[in-house]
Amino acid sequence: MFHIFGKKYFLIDYLRNFVDIHNHLLPGIDDGAKNVRDSMDLIRGFAEFGVTRFICTPHIMHNLYPNTPATIQKSLSEVGNALLQNNLRHISIEAAAEHMIDDNFETLLEAGQIMAMRSEYLLVEMSFLQPPLNFDPSIVQIAANRFFPILAHPERYGFLNRRALKIGQFKDQGILMQMNMLSLSDYYDRQVHKTALKLLDEGLIDFLASDVHHMGQLICLKEITLPKKVIKQLIPVIQRTIEVFY
Repeated sequence: MFHIFGKKYFLIDYLRNFVDIHNHLLPGIDDGAKNVRDSMDLIRGFAEFGVTRFICTPHIMHNLYPNTPATIQKSLSEVGNALLQNNLRHISIEAAAEHMIDDNFETLLEAGQIMAMRSEYLLVEMSFLQPPLNFDPSIVQIAANRFFPILAHPERYGFLNRRALKIGQFKDQGILMQMNMLSLSDYYDRQVHKTALKLLDEGLIDFLASDVHHMGQLICLKEITLPKKVIKQLIPVIQRTIEVFY
């Protein structure tokens, strides 16, 4: 599938066999899918362009989405049962979480109430308004507990991207970076798009993911077209995501 206006290429044409490591497909436990039907619609939508492997990452956020491994596994089981009932056994779905670094994060980490990907990688986020005071200590504790931290969508933190060197410093600390596919368009806003391209150009992005919450976002994702230069920069990121999480 090629865009008919100019030399641009659809992102989804490069996602066959991709592993989506950040999404909100699990129903009823955060601001993502509201019910199993929503989950199934999203999964079928991804399958249309060859994405059939998912690591679901509902929010764990104190006082807003206080999920636990138990609540997440329950929601995962509901989707797993629906997949079996609909004869969609080729879909691979598992669960981790997107952990907000807030005043309760370190307590959850020490209590073992976190959800890592592949038992090694911990997806974390922070407020879009300002950095948490405990960010650096939390990263130290993540490493002390033998996890690799992955910072979700670094391109979306406006306060962070006004200090471009900070992301490079995070990388030096061993923090991995996961970019959202929608950031490769103007879906969030133009500044996020501009920052995403800059981080990609500087080789600071380790993994790609959808961060899809609802069907409207998936429709927008399907429409993303990119110039050849950006596609070339993305291909190693896509391949690395598959190699680490397949």
